[in-house]
Amino acid sequence: MEKIPRVGVGVMIVRGDKILLGKRRNAHGTGTWCTPGGHLEFMETIEDCARRETIEETGVIIKNIKKPNFTEDFFEEDKHYITMLVDAEWSSEEPKLLEPDKCAEWCWFTWDNLPTPLFLPLQNQIKQGYNPFSSI
Repeated sequence: MEKIPRVGVGVMIVRGDKILLGKRRNAHGTGTWCTPGGHLEFMETIEDCARRETIEETGVIIKNIKKPNFTEDFFEEDKHYITMLVDAEWSSEEPKLLEPDKCAEWCWFTWDNLPTPLFLPLQNQIKQGYNPFSSI
């Protein structure tokens, strides 16, 4: 199998003063906290991917999607990703655990009280000075 970089899309959903994170399971980064998201599909826009992945994983409807920040992420599991992180606002629906094989739980957190450990792309975003509340 050829080793090539993959494109991931994460969705930083803001609701008031909180963000939505889920605890990963059964994939690279198991046990870390991450935003909803997944792989960009062929001929899919980043914004459409953000909407699709959020609905598939949480049932949450988002709005006001902003252009992405990105990181280049090298995982211990021998994976290389370019990760696009879009900011979006919560529109409706409470988060549901729709893919329990991939996520243990969804929770809302304030930016000054994030859980640990965080998923590598989110750690890398924060190292670059990312803050979802500075772009709203």
